[in-house]
Amino acid sequence: MFANPDESAICAMLSQVKTIVVVGLSPNPSRPSHRIARALKGRGYRIIPVRPLIADVLGEKAYARLDQIGEKVDLVNVFRSADQIGPIVDDCMRLGLPRPWIQESIVNEKAALLACAGGIDVVMDRCIWRDLNSICA
Repeated sequence: MFANPDESAICAMLSQVKTIVVVGLSPNPSRPSHRIARALKGRGYRIIPVRPLIADVLGEKAYARLDQIGEKVDLVNVFRSADQIGPIVDDCMRLGLPRPWIQESIVNEKAALLACAGGIDVVMDRCIWRDLNSICA
């Protein structure tokens, strides 16, 4: 059974992060992915959008796929449905991208366990922005 890292480990992880890929970052300002990414950017994090069919979001070049990024990434924040998490985790493992963070209300235990078995730290069903402002404040 999957279990998230404890709160002190989550805060330690977030203190090391500088660049966050946001998979599923919507260009629509009313969407949670947009609001959270905008807030993270405002707090000094570099945001790299991954979303097909758009050129940029929040003033950052958008990529259609994780394998197109080609630069150092510290965390992959995922705003996709649970059935799409498996291929994203597979890509993270194949590309050596650390720390998939699967946003609140999105659960794919099989994918999370696979990543953990591959030595990748995973956080699932938690809000990165809420954790930064509550447990890590």
